[in-house]
Amino acid sequence: MNIFSRRNNELSEEAVLAALATVQEPELGGDLVSRRMIKHLQIDDSRVAVTIDLTTPACPLKDQIEQEVRAAVLRVPGVREVAVEFTATVRQNPGLFNKASIPGVAHVIAVASGKGGVGKSTVATNLAIALAQEGARAGLLDADVYGPSAPIMLNLKGRPPMVTPERKMVPLEAFGIRTISVGYLVPEDQPLIFRGPIISSMLRQFLYDVAWGELDYLVVDLPPGTGDIQLTLAQAIPLSGAVIVTTPQDVAMADVTRGIEMFRKLNVPILGLIENMSYFRCPHCGERAEIFAHGGAQAASRKFGVPFLGEIPLSLAIREGGDTGRPAVTSDQPEAYAEAFREVARNLAGRVSVATLA
Repeated sequence: MNIFSRRNNELSEEAVLAALATVQEPELGGDLVSRRMIKHLQIDDSRVAVTIDLTTPACPLKDQIEQEVRAAVLRVPGVREVAVEFTATVRQNPGLFNKASIPGVAHVIAVASGKGGVGKSTVATNLAIALAQEGARAGLLDADVYGPSAPIMLNLKGRPPMVTPERKMVPLEAFGIRTISVGYLVPEDQPLIFRGPIISSMLRQFLYDVAWGELDYLVVDLPPGTGDIQLTLAQAIPLSGAVIVTTPQDVAMADVTRGIEMFRKLNVPILGLIENMSYFRCPHCGERAEIFAHGGAQAASRKFGVPFLGEIPLSLAIREGGDTGRPAVTSDQPEAYAEAFREVARNLAGRVSVATLA
């Protein structure tokens, strides 16, 4: 398909393309032209309009790419104006041929923690919504069968999913994402007493017997820990990679080590570490307190050679949002730190692209 169009001008397509070929994709490497990221190019007198096809709508370096494209094209003699637009095509990971893929789902991302109480489910829920806010098609699978939190965090309590004529569950929708959880199927006050094989079978149903539709990212909130259930799930699910959530203190770092080693033994890429409850900033005086220390996840990322995706502060607004079914990333309160979640989500999307296409 011809990506070029022009109207009565002396500017050459070759000169503009040569300029675009000097702009590197900052995460994947290689220039925009050789990576076939130029979707459309229009030259109209002294005006150039270019459409760039990103690898994710949540690209963390979109602004950098736009600035460098503008600067490069403006250096072409005769160009006075540059318009840059973006589209995005999320490519599926070609390396998962040995596991059954989920129809329509490009990437499955596990959110894990070595221990409970680090805010893993809060982070997973907000990451899924943040990816949707950035323009991606996102879903959330609440795989924490012993302590399902999605019904509360997404304000979906008491709403069982419908079933299609093909006997597939229809995921519920909230805040722009599709979601499934055992908590939608079992009364809130009923204890969940399952053995490992039953849990594995249930999770397989949630993956393959749910009408997920077309998704760029399916975020899976795994149970905490590194036991048999986690191993079984990680082996069964066609994971594009795993994210490990931790808090800064040393005792949490020991569990991070176990989590990283578990995924490495299963040949699951570690997409990065997230430091939750990283610090507390008083909403009244603005003073910062590092209640659980600070920087442990960054130190661990350097030690193990895995990316650091960002830090999420400790905040009453984040906790209240989870308890009331209004996730922090949907709030405009400064104390909810919605932009912190969005920044982590963009970094995560970038790492998925690197793991898939680099």
